Amino acid sequence: MRSLHSGELLSKAKLAQLERLTTDQIKLTLLPGRADCLKAGPDGTVMDGHHRIHILLQRGVDVNALPREIVGKTEL
Repeated sequence: MRSLHSGELLSKAKLAQLERLTTDQIKLTLLPGRADCLKAGPDGTVMDGHHRIHILLQRGVDVNALPREIVGKTEL
């Protein structure tokens, strides 16, 4: 998986808020079928979930193994 945004462009306030959640809580928010689930393009580019993926990567989680909704650019 790859991000559209570099870590420097992510909201520091949002990251601080998400860092309070457990890893399992963050993973639950990313599950397909939820309003703010992890969305990625067919090539693996993250379209929704950047901040949560960033936190999980820092925690050593294999984000490539996470279930995601595959979307095209017109579906966002």
